[in-house]
Formats: sequence, structure tokens, C-alpha cells
Amino acid sequence: MFEIKATKIEGFKIGHAQNKEAGTGCTVVICEEGASGGVDVRGGAPGTRETDLLNPVEMVDKVHAVVLSGGSAFGLDACSGVMQYLEEKEIGFDVGVTKVPIVCGAVLFDLKCGNGKIRPDKQMGYEACVNSETYKDDINGNIGCGTGATVGKALNESLAMKGGFGSFALQIGDLKVAALVGVNALGDIVDPELNNKIIAGALKEDLKNFANTEESLIAIYDKIKNVFKGNTTIGLIITNANLTKAEANKVASMAQNGFGRAIRPAHTMFDGDTIFTMCSNKINADINVIGLLAAKTMERAIIRAVKEAQCAYGFKSYKDIYL
Repeated sequence: MFEIKATKIEGFKIGHAQNKEAGTGCTVVICEEGASGGVDVRGGAPGTRETDLLNPVEMVDKVHAVVLSGGSAFGLDACSGVMQYLEEKEIGFDVGVTKVPIVCGAVLFDLKCGNGKIRPDKQMGYEACVNSETYKDDINGNIGCGTGATVGKALNESLAMKGGFGSFALQIGDLKVAALVGVNALGDIVDPELNNKIIAGALKEDLKNFANTEESLIAIYDKIKNVFKGNTTIGLIITNANLTKAEANKVASMAQNGFGRAIRPAHTMFDGDTIFTMCSNKINADINVIGLLAAKTMERAIIRAVKEAQCAYGFKSYKDIYL
């Protein structure tokens, strides 16, 4: 087993677009041939598009793109730009008069970074697709859907830290599995490889030490309040494995373990935690191995997202605390 770039998985194109001044952006993954798709939604406040189509009982069995976007519900508009781009290339489900691209999406809340009146729109979604034609890098942090992402907002959003976009991919023999994620959690980010040490999250007033979100929430368990501060972690597993829609849904479910390992707490009522799966169906592999790699790559993608994030919009980053 060894690490590779997510862009090395054949059949997929990854593109980002962002507005740094506004503090928002979007990320698109395209499979022109169509990919078996799955999804698992665990958060209590999701913002999604076309997730019903990924139910194994529904007719359409191929997904052409998944969009991960900032902008809260407004950011779903970026999917329209992806639709336009794919239709121009005659990619989609053939309905006779045209081909309808199957584009799924999920959004995170970043409206309090930069200019909340500017959100990912149709133009930005289209731009991300154009950028996917030449993107071969593995840039993480303040890019795409992670541009305005923050973490650790349960207690005092002014004491939150910068989140970001993360990617991590592994290969075993011919099997390739990658995770892409926009980390914008209510809770803290911990590193399981460092004995679950908090590496980003809610800070104390000194802006140097961590408040520990879970312990802080437990201490005030009897004080019910709305702790919505603009959250949600959204992700995608891509693989060259041959999976059915039902199996792709199972892989998305197993990938949620990566959220549970690296985010404390995860899947709250104020997060819309969502993970998609896209499978290019090139090789055969054990679904159990694919699922455990999905969880592992998602865990490490979350860690990478915050470790490579830069201080922005008044929020400190991992590098400010540890480096």
C-alpha cells in the first residue's frame, strides 16, 4: 500500500474555483463515462442535490459529476454551471432531445467568511469544470470548497480556526481509492495517529490553547441552545473499483468512519455531514477493503485539510498554533 495523488485515478477529473476575497469556492469531480454513485448523509442540517437518484431502487445508474461547494444552499447553483459544461460536451443521460448530465452536490456554510453576499454560482461551477481540464496538482487548504471553511464553532465562532479542502489517496495493487473533503465542522479536528490530539478547533481566549469542544459541551449539557455557527463537512470517495449503486452507498457509509475518527463531535444536528462515492468500474476488488480504505483516506484527507490551511479571514490556522 502506498500513497498516490487523487488526480492519478483514471477516469476522473478534479477542478477547483474560488473567490478568495469573498471567502468561498467550489470543487467538482467529473467522470465523463459515468460512475456508479452512492451517498451517505449523517448530519442534521444537510444541503444536497440529486441524492435520491443514488438510491439503488432508482432508474439512473450513472453519475457524471459531484460538486462540493461553499455558499450554503445558495452554493447549489454551482451545479448548474457543471450541467452546462457537460451538456456542451454531450455528456449525460440520453433522453432523445439532449443528454442530461447527472450532477450530484452538497454544500457547506461559509457565509461568515469574506463577503457572504458572494457565493458559488453557475459561472464558478463552469470555471471549476474548465480548470479540471488542466489540474494535475494536489493542492490542499484554502482552495475550492475549503476556501472559507472553518472548524471549532460550537462555543464561540470568534475563537474558531481555519478549515479547508483536503485530499488523500492510496493504492494497493491495481486498486486506487481517494478521499476529497471540505472540512467545515462544528467540532474539533483530532489526529488518530497522534493519540487523538486536537490539531484544530475551538480555542480558549488566549488563542493558543484548545477549549476541547466535547468536554465543553458536556460541561453545559443542561443549557440547551442553538449552536448553529455555519458548519458541515462534505466529502467524496473516488475509486477505480467495480461497484454497484448499492455497494457504492455502502462504501460512502463506511467512509463516514473517517469523519468519526477525525472530527469530535461529528454528525451533530448543526452539521450537514455528507459523503458521496464515485466508482469508475475498472477493476474488481473486495468491497470490505474498499470501504476500509475509504475510511482511512477520508480520515487523512481531513487531517491534511487543516494542516495545510492558511490563516485567513481572521481565523488562525494549524500552522499558527503548531509551527
